[in-house]
Amino acid sequence: MEAKATVLDEAAIRRALTRISHEIIEKNKGVEDLVLVGVKTRGVPIAKRLKHKIQEIEGVEIPEGELDITLYRDDLTENQDEPELKETNITADIDGKKVILVDDVLYTGRTVRAAMDALIDHGRPSQIQLAVLVDRGHRELPIRADFVGKNVPTSQDEIITVSLAETDERDQVEIHEK
Repeated sequence: MEAKATVLDEAAIRRALTRISHEIIEKNKGVEDLVLVGVKTRGVPIAKRLKHKIQEIEGVEIPEGELDITLYRDDLTENQDEPELKETNITADIDGKKVILVDDVLYTGRTVRAAMDALIDHGRPSQIQLAVLVDRGHRELPIRADFVGKNVPTSQDEIITVSLAETDERDQVEIHEK
């Protein structure tokens, strides 16, 4: 699959995550009672990067976790293969905390809905906020991100691919044709 365009390169991703980190701190008037939770797979390294950036800015380490939403997806019956389960790892108590859900791309909103269901099975946060690297539009559910690295209007015939050094050996966001 050939790339139609590169939307974000390594430097642009770094700048976007720095901006999101500042916005998270500003919106929440600091980092007290914050927990970052990355949605597997690429939301996890993005959450870790945000955690490190916020720690650089505020000098405070905030808890972070990893969330597997496989069993919460509403398309399990459509997929013929057995779902591949990944481990959920949220060691921080999220009851009464402000949880920042972190994912790579916001598209229909179904992944975020599944992530909220999975998160609530782990506790009752006082608030759930959403941070995404890319918002590509085409919502099917009434969900919007609180923090967005880049809005990328796309057609239904396009695919956004996010590559991160931790999972793909490079940092890049591209648009591809289906």
